Amino acid sequence: MKIVIAPDSFKDSLSAEGVAAAIAGGIAAVLPEAQLLCCPMADGGEGTMQAIVAACDGEQRTLSVRGPLGREVSADWGWLAGSRTAIIEMAQASGLQLLEPSQRDACRTSSYGTGQLIGAALDAGAERIILAIGGSATNDAGSGMLRALGLRTLDAQGAALEEGGLALCNVSRLDASGLDPRLAGVRVEVAADVDNPLCGGNGASAIFGPQKGASPAQVELLDHALGHFADHCAQLLGRDVRDFPGCGAAGGMGFAAKAFLDAQFRPGIDVVAELAGLDHAVQGADLVITGEGRFDAQTLRGKTPFGVARIAKRHGVPVLVLAGTLGEGYQALYEHGIDAAFAIASGPMSLQQACANAGELLAARAGDIARLWRVARGV
Repeated sequence: MKIVIAPDSFKDSLSAEGVAAAIAGGIAAVLPEAQLLCCPMADGGEGTMQAIVAACDGEQRTLSVRGPLGREVSADWGWLAGSRTAIIEMAQASGLQLLEPSQRDACRTSSYGTGQLIGAALDAGAERIILAIGGSATNDAGSGMLRALGLRTLDAQGAALEEGGLALCNVSRLDASGLDPRLAGVRVEVAADVDNPLCGGNGASAIFGPQKGASPAQVELLDHALGHFADHCAQLLGRDVRDFPGCGAAGGMGFAAKAFLDAQFRPGIDVVAELAGLDHAVQGADLVITGEGRFDAQTLRGKTPFGVARIAKRHGVPVLVLAGTLGEGYQALYEHGIDAAFAIASGPMSLQQACANAGELLAARAGDIARLWRVARGV
């Protein structure tokens, strides 16, 4: 019996690798004869770098960089030496989880630290960069990242602009003469699961600005500032990509990556699944178990269980979900390759208790599922 275990992380609780290990432990206690293949997954948000490094036996490196509000933070990035591939997770350097709720300020936060991680990848000799941009705290159209890599954003007096998205309303000239020339020789892939444009009612500021601390008035100002920046970028580059699907991702980081790094966009789960060899692992499997912290209708928007189910169904393999909680509309996933879903809580408990005991809860529910599977198959 072959069972593939391919979950995402449980936010604020366990990494994807930890979730997979807990599920595997629960199943092995009941079905010791089963062949268990653990393939930690992610969809481009927090945990993507860890999942890829774990799946590909890569190396995790650490760099001190500027955080979203300029304070130094320790950020990890991944390195796959064999393919000279760097995995840069924006959340590590410019992520929302680096700030307390009271510190969220979409007008001032900067993606500079993410640019520093890209610079470290270039120093290492990267030929391919996977840029996972979920979980960002920024709304600066990636201008901070570009500054770290040598772009100068100047006001009418020729002075450098302050960091943050709102300052972009004062940009008068862009100077790309100092942009790192090594970028031209690197293939950049953006792992994201949204298709928003940079500006407008469905753009970065309107859709993602509020969760990053922007008021309705600030959303309007930021949208104008990002559009003004895009005007100058178009003038400099001779092409305008602001309406390209995905350019509004991560507060406009998608825009900077497309415009200046010629990035290609792919669903995050597809990138991770490819590197982890999930399609090959699923072949000949009897069952696939995936999961995430909250499983609901939003999972349809390219999150890990949806992507895993899509791959498993190509091979006719049933898929079960183990989740921290089952949210509104999760049943819609039954029409998209998920066969059954289970919450791990064993009774009434707080979120804090669930997070603290996630490993034990996952192992227990996985054991229960293994017992049911054994009965159903007459083992």
